Amino acid sequence: MVRFGYRGRMNIPISNFKNFRRRVPDGDDHERFVCDHCDWTHYENPRVIAAALCIEEDRVLLCRRAILPRYGFWTLPGGFMELGETAEDAAVRECFEEARARVSASSLLGVYSIPRIGQVHLVYLTRLNSSEIAPGAESLEVAMVPVSEIPWDELAFPVNHWTLHDYLSLDGQSPAQPFSMTPDRLADRLPPVDCHPDYTLPQSRNVR
Repeated sequence: MVRFGYRGRMNIPISNFKNFRRRVPDGDDHERFVCDHCDWTHYENPRVIAAALCIEEDRVLLCRRAILPRYGFWTLPGGFMELGETAEDAAVRECFEEARARVSASSLLGVYSIPRIGQVHLVYLTRLNSSEIAPGAESLEVAMVPVSEIPWDELAFPVNHWTLHDYLSLDGQSPAQPFSMTPDRLADRLPPVDCHPDYTLPQSRNVR
């Protein structure tokens, strides 16, 4: 069936299949891709990213990315949630995968929705259970960076800036409620540079 064929080739855009076209399905009020043969509807929903802000004695855990985009830039450990895990579990898992850090999630710091790219970022405050950290497969290096020395110009994504600025605005207090997006942030962009100027992407990784 066409539906099976699409699912078996997830890297092919749904728009490439001629039997799918955008229209409003019966009983819906949004335009979606619908199969003309069987009326199967392809829903496009935002993806959820869980990230961790790990602070220890005024130092923050940062990872220098070993993958595209933004190869060589610093980021907070984080990534897409997997099926079968909670958001807290995902943040903890990403810390271990990217920084080999064993952490516990304490509270939700912020919810940052980015409609233009269809993402929702959930950032959790976490604490280290062990002082041991090391680069994972997706990191060139990891470090506990003093908050006074955060490399602002080398952060990978706007959400890194928002998270760190929001945390520092607390001035040591616990958040009364999670931070969220503000209208002025919706237009935030970083230069469209795939790689840090001081880091050359290995040929084997020069693939999206």
